[in-house]
Amino acid sequence: MEVSTVVYDIVIKNGNLIDGTGAEAVDGDLAIRDGVIAEVGGTITAAAHRTIDADGAIVTPGWVDVHTHYDGQVSWDSQIAPSSHNGVTTVVMGNCGVGFAPVAPGSEQTLIELMEGVEDIPGAALHEGIDWGQWETFAEYLDYIESREYALDIGAQIAHGAVRFYAMGERGRLNEDATADDLDVMGRIVAEALDAGAVGFSTSRTVGHRALWGEPVPGTFAADEELLTIADCMRGVGKGVFEMIPAGTVGKLEALGGERTTQEAEHDLMRRFSLASGRPVTFTLVQSPDYDPDLWREILRMTSDANGAGAQLYPQVSSRPIGFLTGLSGYHAFMRKPTYLEKLASLPLAERVVAMRDPDMKATLIAEPDIRPKEPGSMENVYGLFNRAAPVMYPMGNPVELEPALSETIGARAAAAGTEPLDYLYDFMLEDGGTRFASLSAVDVSDRMNVLREMLLDPNTVTGLSDAGAHVTLICDGTAPTTQLNYWTRDRVGEQLPIEFIVKKQTARNAELYGFSDRGTLGVGKRADVNVIDHANLSVSAPVAHHDLPAGGTRLMQPVSGYLATLCNGVVTLEHDTETGEHPGRLVRG
Repeated sequence: MEVSTVVYDIVIKNGNLIDGTGAEAVDGDLAIRDGVIAEVGGTITAAAHRTIDADGAIVTPGWVDVHTHYDGQVSWDSQIAPSSHNGVTTVVMGNCGVGFAPVAPGSEQTLIELMEGVEDIPGAALHEGIDWGQWETFAEYLDYIESREYALDIGAQIAHGAVRFYAMGERGRLNEDATADDLDVMGRIVAEALDAGAVGFSTSRTVGHRALWGEPVPGTFAADEELLTIADCMRGVGKGVFEMIPAGTVGKLEALGGERTTQEAEHDLMRRFSLASGRPVTFTLVQSPDYDPDLWREILRMTSDANGAGAQLYPQVSSRPIGFLTGLSGYHAFMRKPTYLEKLASLPLAERVVAMRDPDMKATLIAEPDIRPKEPGSMENVYGLFNRAAPVMYPMGNPVELEPALSETIGARAAAAGTEPLDYLYDFMLEDGGTRFASLSAVDVSDRMNVLREMLLDPNTVTGLSDAGAHVTLICDGTAPTTQLNYWTRDRVGEQLPIEFIVKKQTARNAELYGFSDRGTLGVGKRADVNVIDHANLSVSAPVAHHDLPAGGTRLMQPVSGYLATLCNGVVTLEHDTETGEHPGRLVRG
């Protein structure tokens, strides 16, 4: 038999190819040349500069994560972790109405405080790590990103909060109504950003999203006219996705004055926006604890009806309940005690653990009243939630159990040990040198997983909400693409989902939403964004604290194992879960 002399850059041999279209997996090879998939399927005999033996591992398109917050991190981190550790080859940032462009000289601190309050990224890291002064307009911000190199591709949305503050100054920051002139300016800014390559526009309308000093983010109370002005601009440009966090998403929030409207009314606004703009709208959908537990089903029904009438609405759902983490390297129930603040907070972890093991210190910290943070919008205020919710937290193990039994809660363990939940939680956090974490997600985890399964199966939904790059010491959902794969297709005790369905959901489906037509499937001519995954052994471990943010800031990341190789643009960026140091990723313009 004649052997072809065609030379490929890379050939991946003996893989189980799951191409992202939803088609049934097949065994075969895949060839790459000049950053593009050149041949798929069957046995490829042509020569290659490099051969990767998949040895039966699954071969998929790279994950497309449409809900991240790397808007500041793009200045200081070429790796874009943790997404690049989780098989992600394209991210979309600028979600939730917060971002760093446009920015008038001298107004940087306001945008920092917005991001710190909403997304829990340390202000000191944003102040020191961002290359302030390199841009003012959104187009200049895109040019800055384009001048850099990353381990994955980056698409950026323009955020309502930044636009409103730039156009209206303090009136915009404080959510005053926009004038006709204000609307003209905002419309021009958004149109110019979309023309320059912004992949979308984002806004948040929940009072739960607050700046560091407590005020709702700019745009929270924007009149319908303001958003429909943006819709007109998007129709004129013919580009971009509208991303929104509707009022009511996380509950009624009565302690913050309550939401001003209902989820049904918000849905109607998004329907009108999509019809007016002719553009896709994606929005957060969760099962809110303060409303009818089946309201999410009504939202899905309304979405189906709206799309049947010409709208383009895509509810964005998660693959697991969001978990709030507590531990000594993050937020915890004792962090605002006077004695802790005075004597312990500044100690290295090892010394802090020794001091906290003293019985008298423990008694003091449990008994003392708390001191509230001076910043009402600081995520440090979560200490009170951890204090109250200690009984329903779950200790995190290795690997992480996504559907633990009720007998594993801190409350159940405390009862078995004959002690109080807060007392048990205190001792638990000191285990293993103070590196243990517990998670607060939902008591009825199995029921919540059933809800998420139904959401995932809905034909109108997309997957997202990883918040990668944000909530750096509270949430570790940057691993969502990995957990979505291993939980729903392998580990779930109940009814699982087909692996071909899950792969399509977080590749082709998300790429299509944002118009990334050159990626998302393993097709000839598509970008060579590829994962080679040991599906049987893919795992996510408990969080580990890293003190590698600018200004010495801390972030929690969960170690992941099972990625034999990740390729972005035909270049291996991750090999056996280890960074290769290659950075072929670039800006993706809309």
